[in-house]
This record gives sequence, structure tokens and C-alpha cells, in this order.
Amino acid sequence: MQVLVIGAGVIGLAVARTAALAGHDVTVAEMTGGIANGVSSRNSEVVHGGLYYPTNSLRARHCVRGRRMLYEFCAAHGVAHRKCGKLIVATNETELAKVETILKQGEKNGVEGLEMIGGNAARALEGELACIGAVISPESGIVDSHGYMNALWGELEDKGGMIAFETPVERMSYKAQHWRVQFGGNEPGTIEFDAVVNAGGLGAQGLAHRIEDYPADKVPKLVLAKGNYFSFAGRPVFSRLVYPTPVDGGLGIHVTLDLAGRMRFGPDVEWIAEENYSVDPRRADGFYDRIRTYWPGLPANSLVPDYCGIRPKLTGPGEPAADFLIAGPPAHGMPRLINLFGIESPGLTSSLSIADDVTKLLN
Repeated sequence: MQVLVIGAGVIGLAVARTAALAGHDVTVAEMTGGIANGVSSRNSEVVHGGLYYPTNSLRARHCVRGRRMLYEFCAAHGVAHRKCGKLIVATNETELAKVETILKQGEKNGVEGLEMIGGNAARALEGELACIGAVISPESGIVDSHGYMNALWGELEDKGGMIAFETPVERMSYKAQHWRVQFGGNEPGTIEFDAVVNAGGLGAQGLAHRIEDYPADKVPKLVLAKGNYFSFAGRPVFSRLVYPTPVDGGLGIHVTLDLAGRMRFGPDVEWIAEENYSVDPRRADGFYDRIRTYWPGLPANSLVPDYCGIRPKLTGPGEPAADFLIAGPPAHGMPRLINLFGIESPGLTSSLSIADDVTKLLN
């Protein structure tokens, strides 16, 4: 089957690689000049355990299964990663009740090795930490996300697939058992495919609106939530990821580590109307206040604006977080078309599991 995957971010690459392994002839259309230039280029590179998400949700299932698949893939392909573990900390009784709820949810979701520990035990693990209790998730970790995506790209090409860069999709229509796809860019033209997967990230909704006869009421709203990161201008003081209790729209301003040993904080949640990737240095004030609840020793003037990402959310402030939306033919009535909407955190961790399910939907 001739399959077109639109978008060369982590989800598009994972889907393309998995579809190629299943024997399909795969082409990836990417509007920019390289892989991972959208949402996938601006994440925290955390491998999530799968604790937070509602029972039987796509996010819960794909995160837990995808994490296991991701670690296995990285080990087999020489992709740098480290299972450093994570602490979700409570600094007061209200937060402690929330953390206990997260523990129970994680156990329901099948996350391995979770344990509730007291403040003294947490400080024994991380001496700079201030908390009255914490959940430890030993399966959480970090990964070289670009190394991972390069490995997906390599395996796609090994199986005969290819990526067409600077090739935006302008229109699509279903005619005579095939998808007719009109491309722009330097070599515009129309090519037919048997199946199409829209993994356009922030552009997925816009693309869906350019599909002839696609039901407009089946295209969800797109809500932009910017997450800002600040780097720490000193030696790291934590060896594990440290997360506070979640906030509306995100998991709270947490300690992230990278494989080079640097320590960053973020992301926060900044609801925005249009894409922009500037980090306002004034947002550091809120970072200091939040971080010092669990790390009182954070020095003044030690946070430096780093980078930001934008989450392609389906729900806005005050609304319950939406699940991933994998819209195949039963959802919209069009054959061999799969639109992926709202694939935000834990999308990186979930990518191979999502790819597995999407590839099965192609048949």
C-alpha cells in the first residue's frame, strides 16, 4: 500500500517507520527543510512513566506501553537514554493528598515500581529537596530525542521509505479509491496514495480543513499552550527528575535533566493566541516562587531564559485535559485516512505505541 505520512516530527517518523516495517511503501511529506522542526524540537526529553492519565485513556495506555517500547528501541539502536527515575513531591497536606491520588492512578495504569516515601526518605535520595512526602517512579527517565528521531528516520529509509522536505500539502481529495494529494513547494504537483496519516502537530487541524468533503464538525479546536524553560546557571543539585503536583494545563514547573548533565526548570503554562517562541525573562519571578517550595536553596539570579515549546492542546484553561484524538475512518467516514489531533505530552514517550495502532488502522 502507498502510504503518505504528513509531518516529520516524532509521531510522523514513528508512524512512517512502523508502516514501512509492516511492508507499506511510505513517503513522508514535511513542510520544513528537516525533521523535528515543530513540536518535537522543543520538549523536555523526559520519558514519562504514565502515572497521571485517566484509566483506560489513550494517554495512559500509549504512555505505559510506549515507554517500554521506547527503552527497548533505544537499547537496540544505540540511542542515548538514562532511566534516572522521578520524584513527584508534596510540600503541604493538600499536595500530599494529590500525590497519593497520582500514586493510585499510576498503579491502576500498570506503572511499575511506584512507591510512596516520606520527606526524610526523599531527602536521603535528594539532599536539597524540601517536601513532606513523594512518589518515586523508577521507570521515568530521559532520552536524546533527536538521536531517537534520527534512528527512526534511518530505519524508515532502510525499509525503502523516504522524506520529501520543503513539501507542504495544499489540498487533498478522495477520488476513485485513491487519495489525490496536491503538494506545493519547489516541485508542486499532485500524487495519488492509498492511505494518508496526518501527523501535522500544530498544523493538523489546518490540514484537516483542506481535505475535500471532510466533515468540519469533526475537526477539534486547537488551543495553544506555550511552555517556557529556564536553565540553571550552576552545577546540577538533583540526580533525578523532580516534579511538583500538577497544575491546570501541565505537570508543573519541574526539574529536568539532560544527558549532558545540565539542569533546567519548566515548563510553565502560558495560554497564547498565536505561535511565538520568545521566552519572557519576567516569567522567571513565578519560577523562583514555585521552585523554592521544593528547593528552598535556589539562589537568586540563577535562572536564565532557555527555550519554549507549544503544546497543541484540544482544551483550554479550566477545561478537563483532552485525550489524544486518533481519528480514523470510523470517526469521520473517509477511507484510509487517519488524523492525529492533540498529540502533546506524553507524545514522545507514546510515539511507538501510537505508531503501532495507527499502522493497524491502515489495513
